[in-house]
Order: sequence, then C-alpha cells, then structure tokens
Amino acid sequence: MNSGKVDLKSLTQEELEAFLSELGKEKYRAKQILRWIYQRHVTDFEQMTDLAKQFREQLAQRAFVSSWQPEVVETSEDGTVKYLFRLADGESVEAVRIPMDEDRSTLCISTQVGCAMGCQFCMTGKFGLTRDLRPEEIVNQVCAALQDGPVGNIVLMGMGEPLHNLDNVISALKICYLDDGLGYGTRRITLSTCGLVPEIKELSERIKVNLAVSLNATTDADRDQLMPVNRRYPLAELMATCRDFTRDTRQRITFEYILLGGINDSIIDAKRLVKLLHGIRCKVNLIAYNEHDGAEFKAPTEISIKAFQSYLLQRDIVATLRASKGQDISAACGQLKGKLDNKTLSQCD
Repeated sequence: MNSGKVDLKSLTQEELEAFLSELGKEKYRAKQILRWIYQRHVTDFEQMTDLAKQFREQLAQRAFVSSWQPEVVETSEDGTVKYLFRLADGESVEAVRIPMDEDRSTLCISTQVGCAMGCQFCMTGKFGLTRDLRPEEIVNQVCAALQDGPVGNIVLMGMGEPLHNLDNVISALKICYLDDGLGYGTRRITLSTCGLVPEIKELSERIKVNLAVSLNATTDADRDQLMPVNRRYPLAELMATCRDFTRDTRQRITFEYILLGGINDSIIDAKRLVKLLHGIRCKVNLIAYNEHDGAEFKAPTEISIKAFQSYLLQRDIVATLRASKGQDISAACGQLKGKLDNKTLSQCD
C-alpha cells in the first residue's frame, strides 16, 4: 500500500527539510508537518489544513505517516502497562509504561528485535538478534504510548542493545528532541548499554543523552560469564571509558546493577563496586532480579539487598533500589514476546 513511499516518521527535521526541498517546498513547511504528526497526532495529509490542497496531494503521492496500535496490552495491578507491537514483517517488540507517581510515568522502549549481546540473565538475549529497529519503529513506540496519556521520561532499556544500532537510535533521539515534535529534552531520555566501549565514545561526540551502563558484576571472571561483551571490553577498559564520558560531557552516569541471589550480592561485591566507581561521577541503580519461568538465577534476599545498598550509601555513593513493577504481568524484557511466540508455536504444531 505504501510501497516506495517515504515514512515521514523516519526523518529527522533536517532530513524532512531535504525531502521537502526536492518537492520544491520551503524549509519552514517541515515544522508545520512535524507539529501535525507529533503534537496533534495526525497521520492523514488531508487533515493538515494549513497546507495547500495541491501540496497535501503531492505529499500523499510521495509519502505517508505510519501509526501503531499495540497487538497486545497487559496491565498490572500497580498500573504498569506492557505493550506488544507487531511489525510489518511479522516480528514483534515490546514497550513498558511504568507509573512513577500519580502524574508521571516512564516509558521503556526497544531498539532491536532481539539482541546479540547474550547476557545470561536477560530473556531477550535468548532470542538472538533478528534485526535493528528503524528510527520510525523506535519513535512509534512513544507515539503509541502517548495515546494512553503523557509520558514524562523515556528509557532505551527494552529489547536490544541501543549502541549496537547507533545510527538509527541517534536519528530517533533527534526526532524525540524536536521542539516542534515530541519535545523531550535531553534530560528526560536515558540510553542503557551493556558496555560497547567504542560506541560509548562515539555517542558522546554525536548527541547528548543520559547514559546508563549495565554493570552487574565486579570482577572480569564473573562479568565474562554473565555478560559476554566483557570478554571484548573488560572492566578496566569500560570504567576508563566511563570516566572519560563524565569528564567530556559533564554528565553523571547511572550504573545499573542487577542483584542475583548468591552470585553478585555479597558485601565483598559491594566493596569491589565502590573501588570500581572511584573517580566517576555516578549513581547506582540496584535492581533485584525478577525470577520467571525457566529462570537460571534466583532473586536476592531482602537482607542482602538492604546490606548491599547500605554499604554503598555509607560510602557516599548514591544508590537507589528500583521498585519491582508489573510482576503480575509479563513486564520483564522479552517475557510477553516469549510467551506469545511459544503459544503461537504450540498452536502450529
């Protein structure tokens, strides 16, 4: 239906201006169109009434505006909402709306179908990588969620490794930042990475965004087992890059640390973590592992969680404990996709 046409949601403002220039139109028209798409949620050119009729017809011949509706929505008792979106090629990705208080929510979005990083505690890693998401596929997760109400913050912490899809992610960030578009400031979006060192350096040079690094271990031996990326970029190299990032960008890094019962949740681990973070402007986000069917790991005890957090706080490290949300639905990354894919496979047998 849209074969050969350009999806305007795939374009940054500069790219949209270039596209319109090819049509013989002025640059300022780009801002008009962006406001229709992202502020008024209009996808039909005929409804863009401040554009001349001939121009609207010209746009309809050359372009379209994609719009997503979730195929499945699960809502938790605590207000967490899990969306599964079916893509044009039949693949699927997930996004999660997480309530922070009565007036604010955070949206966790995906950047790839599956993931190539192979982290042992992550269900998405079990799928392997199918493909990257294009800019419009990243942005459309936000647009769809906004139909259910305002989203205060966005985190790129869903399916996939954002820095493994760097060009498309940067384009999506530029679209999210547009004053005439979605209007998210740089302080309201956080990108999470497992630690791709060259890409962290490149990210700091190309665009501003809050950075979160998934650490999860305090020795190379443990991290090698949990996160295969560590075999390429061991802790010493990763931490040096993080120090450079905070120095060059003057931003604080968030280190995400998933507490796995009996594996990385001891006071000895906490001591090593303090040493690793020395000289880095940062905070630590502690996350208790969320057990699920077929999980290889155990959740930490309440005692070990509190002891770990207290040790960090007593040494002047900001350490927050992420509240577990959506445990009564498939809220962890990849769970809903995995559940539905398994159901589909069983129906086909």
